[in-house]
Amino acid sequence: MEVNTKLSSDSGQHKEEHLGSSVFITDIVIGMSDGLTVPFALAAGLSGAVQSNAVVITAGIAEIVAGSIAMGLGGYLAGKTAQEHFQSELKREYDEVENLPEKEKSEVRLVFSQYGLNENTQNIIADELAKDKDKWVDFMMKYELGLEKPDANRARNSAATIGISYIVGGLIPLTAYFFTRTPFQGLIISAILTVICLFIFGYFKSKVTGQPPLKGAVKVTLIGVTAATAAFLVAKAFNNMF
Repeated sequence: MEVNTKLSSDSGQHKEEHLGSSVFITDIVIGMSDGLTVPFALAAGLSGAVQSNAVVITAGIAEIVAGSIAMGLGGYLAGKTAQEHFQSELKREYDEVENLPEKEKSEVRLVFSQYGLNENTQNIIADELAKDKDKWVDFMMKYELGLEKPDANRARNSAATIGISYIVGGLIPLTAYFFTRTPFQGLIISAILTVICLFIFGYFKSKVTGQPPLKGAVKVTLIGVTAATAAFLVAKAFNNMF
């Protein structure tokens, strides 16, 4: 995570802090939140239905492997889709500035009219931008379409970050079953570890995204606990029926 700091040239005191690497942080949040919640819910559900830790561990590891691959693939496809969408819109903009220059100029003027610039200034800016097609297209991509050029490695990096985060998150609730004798004992320790981790994760996730940390921590923890409790009760109920 990077934090870029700018010092005001006027006072030398004011600082503006901007959160960098937001895509990387988002990918960690996606992977870790599901990694903590889904395997925990699965392990809790199995703890209410089976009598062997080996079954819980085997199923848990299988779920973590499958889940990390699925989540990583989802991140990869999302990254590739963003790249393809950007390239498609880039080609369209180049075609439009080449074949419909007046229309594109009017769109430039519209952007600056929204900032309160007068018509004469709008015309001057549009004419100046039109002298360099690359800068013109870049302007239209950013300010008309709101698109920034995605990192060429975004798909690969997202897949790796989400997948690894899922594995790390998933191993936390499963660890307890390696050191206990019964699934119920494992569930108790797993629940304690997972609740602590969910709270810490929720706190820092909310902090870096500018949300109230305590509120975010409680919300994330409640979601995880609710999912695990529901899975445990459902498994227990079905086990009693059969």
